[in-house]
Amino acid sequence: MLNINGVLRRSFCSTAVSRPWLFMGLGNPGDKYKGTRHNVGFEMVDAFAESQGISMNMAHCKAIFGQGFIGDTPLLLAKPQTYMNLSGESAGPLAAYYKLPLNRVIVFHDDMGLPSGVLRLQNNGGHGGHNGLKSVIHNLRGNREFARLRIVILIVFLGIGRPPGQMDPKAFLLQKFNKLARERIDVALQEGVEVLKLLVSKGLTESARRFNTEQKYKHIRLQTMPT
Repeated sequence: MLNINGVLRRSFCSTAVSRPWLFMGLGNPGDKYKGTRHNVGFEMVDAFAESQGISMNMAHCKAIFGQGFIGDTPLLLAKPQTYMNLSGESAGPLAAYYKLPLNRVIVFHDDMGLPSGVLRLQNNGGHGGHNGLKSVIHNLRGNREFARLRIVILIVFLGIGRPPGQMDPKAFLLQKFNKLARERIDVALQEGVEVLKLLVSKGLTESARRFNTEQKYKHIRLQTMPT
């Protein structure tokens, strides 16, 4: 692994035309959690890796790890295997190892504050009670200057971003999607792939403006649709 990591550092940080991006999805490892609402961050990484032909076949800094390029821009993809609440134990060392400024670190995480299938690209902000993101922020020395792609997990008919009835939010997060929500998440993942490619080519400001406007109208549209 040391030899592999040495090659990664040289090829991505020394000879690359531009500085790498780190795309990190948050989730819990193991088959038990696969396909659950809390693991859509992992799914975003997998969808992007598949779209670009990037193999997630290495282990690095407590994460399943892959590397690739879009044009001349190097990409680092990671899925921390620390369990959600300790995600920063992977994020911090990865950013430090590749000497990445935090505006080149993108974190994908679930968010109960938006309807199922709606995404938002956001810069700055706090953790909003999300323990995985809280860990990431803590391990990036409290610096909130990194972008986040919030992948939404809620079913649309709830409308207020909360689990149904008196259901425990923790139990809700660890459930798998129903059929309708699954379909909407699958569409959202492909939209996420496109905005990430736009982000690499156009930068955060333009891509966020364009993408968040589209997602705002999608949000409104989904709120008026039956579920």
